[in-house]
Amino acid sequence: MNDQLRSWAEVSLDRIAANYRNIRAVVGPQTAVACVVKSEAYGHGMVAVAKRLVAEGAPWLTVTSTQEGMELRQAGIQDAHVLVMADALRANFASMLDHRLTPAVHDLADLAVFNELALARGERVRVHLKIDSGMGRLGVPADARAIAEAAGACPNVEIEGLMSHLASSSDFPATQTGQQVQTFTRVASELAGAGIRPRLRHISASGGVVYGCRDAWLDMVRIGLSLYGYVPATTGPAPASLVDVKPALAWKTRVLSIKELPAGVPVGYGARHITKRPTRIAVVGAGYADGVFRQLSCRGLVRAAGVWVPMLGAVSMDMSTIDVTDVAGVKPGDEVELLGEGFDADNIAALADTISYDVLCKIQPRAERIYV
Repeated sequence: MNDQLRSWAEVSLDRIAANYRNIRAVVGPQTAVACVVKSEAYGHGMVAVAKRLVAEGAPWLTVTSTQEGMELRQAGIQDAHVLVMADALRANFASMLDHRLTPAVHDLADLAVFNELALARGERVRVHLKIDSGMGRLGVPADARAIAEAAGACPNVEIEGLMSHLASSSDFPATQTGQQVQTFTRVASELAGAGIRPRLRHISASGGVVYGCRDAWLDMVRIGLSLYGYVPATTGPAPASLVDVKPALAWKTRVLSIKELPAGVPVGYGARHITKRPTRIAVVGAGYADGVFRQLSCRGLVRAAGVWVPMLGAVSMDMSTIDVTDVAGVKPGDEVELLGEGFDADNIAALADTISYDVLCKIQPRAERIYV
């Protein structure tokens, strides 16, 4: 390991590949697994993760923006389908087609824009049309007649996919998931009656797969969080997870300095901690600019010399302070684990009042990714 690094994340591509295989086995051969690699693969490194998943046979990768899709193509990922899920900026439509990206369409008027682009290129464009099945965010209204009319006016556009997104798939007292699946199924059926039969229908993400919402698996599922070893947090009594996945990332930093403080001394900004005893502190090289949540001030844990120890005082921009009074032998340059086995993204999320997605995505690029 490079001892010059202040902060880094160790990522196991083997573990991500194993998670993918386990998910694929659960949904079965009739349902394709699209791998969500947006947002730097939830902090794991988009290009490296995508390349490994394609090598595992993943047929689809999904990203948020045209720029992310272009980055994958420029990195040499040419054979996998890349679905751009949330780029509704018409200024990017031509670039999507230039780089053989598959657009998700959220406005029926955009079908006509793609149709004109296709005509100018002398080709036919494949898109996935997103239905707002009840989330109230992106997507066209769940009106099959209007969809059929708009599609009929765009002969150079093929609706290859029909998609939506479940808003409450891990909220078990809620009835929203069932209502959304019912709405999506109705629209798909009505479109089939009008002669529009997309090859790929997909509405489920990790929550719908992990907790067995089989009615939502359809032709494809889009898996993000569970690829990286986590399952969505639940509300209410939940069934057991169907998938066996393990976290693939450990986040580490180094001790910059060791200091002995007497009792009664303030530590860090705002004197949020006053030592209650003679205390040996270690200042470590990661703060909120690296992705350490300020909410962990005076309450987080890190692992030093194999022992989980408390964070003291306020998390700073570039540093945090930990209590190593009861841990022998900690010295400058030593590794300290910020996130790993025993204190993972779920544990941090609970302390910081957020979700594991947020914890993983917050780990900044200046924490170099090391693939192990």
